Amino acid sequence: MAIEVLETADPARLAAFDMVIDARSPAEFAEDHAPGAVNLPVLTDAERAEVGTIYVQESRFQARRIGAAYIARNVARHLETALKDQGGGFRPLIYCWRGGQRSNAMATILSQVGWRTAVLAGGYKTYRHHVSARLYDAELPHRLVLLDGPTGAGKTELLGLAAERGVQTLDLEGLAVHRGSLFGGIPGRPQPSQKMFESRLLAAIDALDPTRPVLVEAESSKIGQRMIPPALWKRMEAAPRITLSAPAEARARYSVAAYREITEDPAALDDVLARVPDRPGRKRLVEWRALAAAGAFEALAAALIELHYDPAYRRSGKKDARASLATIEMAGVTPADLAAAADRIAPLLVDAAERLPAEPVQA
Repeated sequence: MAIEVLETADPARLAAFDMVIDARSPAEFAEDHAPGAVNLPVLTDAERAEVGTIYVQESRFQARRIGAAYIARNVARHLETALKDQGGGFRPLIYCWRGGQRSNAMATILSQVGWRTAVLAGGYKTYRHHVSARLYDAELPHRLVLLDGPTGAGKTELLGLAAERGVQTLDLEGLAVHRGSLFGGIPGRPQPSQKMFESRLLAAIDALDPTRPVLVEAESSKIGQRMIPPALWKRMEAAPRITLSAPAEARARYSVAAYREITEDPAALDDVLARVPDRPGRKRLVEWRALAAAGAFEALAAALIELHYDPAYRRSGKKDARASLATIEMAGVTPADLAAAADRIAPLLVDAAERLPAEPVQA
């Protein structure tokens, strides 16, 4: 049976296949892959390294012979496990790094089984070019509204509550696995690679309706170590905002609850305190460490909000020329306060829909 060659990595074309198989090694797959792809490697990480070393240092023929043996055994294992329940009408798409020997070798075997098999021309590099073109070179049609506010105002939680009320949202911090502040790392959950972040981001963007406003949390251009790609950042720079406001003491209380895991790790907390960007000074750092050692985390959060976060927020606000749709004043940052704020956001976006520009404008 002839092997089909797919020339594009457009998500709609990929979705037409029963399974998208990433034939690269597990390490390559972990760095980034097409959304929904299943990793059925034809070479393990160790086998790939061994074959590559032999290819460069010894003999191309020897490398190909050893590689072919590994590929045959690995594809056989996939046929006996991951693919064993697929029927005669199964239609897989296979890609490797460049659409070369690994994907074509697997495709040859699968096509001989009788399955309508396709390979992606150019492999992962074709897919990556598609992502880059969309997020770095193209214009996004989506109309954004920023959810803004100082530290501890519950923006991330409120984003989820707004989504429950039918508001279209884009959770950048969830995609980046980081809460977007100095304390934003999530223990036990490392950030994805920049490429993986962009793959997840583009998949999330493609799931949005560009005719409806999209609520997104106001962020800096980086979330932890992950950069927001230019096409989205351009939209965010021009987007109007809804601003949350709450008393500092309520925000401090909320922050302690939201970041509880870091208060339970003294070493991690001390490391973060030492890295506060505006150089707190030895005396102030000693005071903060004393509060942490005493378990006075609300007092510590209040001090950080007063002396670091709020001043930084006010400085950035003075430079921000983006339009304001509304300011939502909250008496506290309790579940009831956040629920009431979410109830107000949904109609605000409906009212703003007609006024949001269809094309990006400069802030």
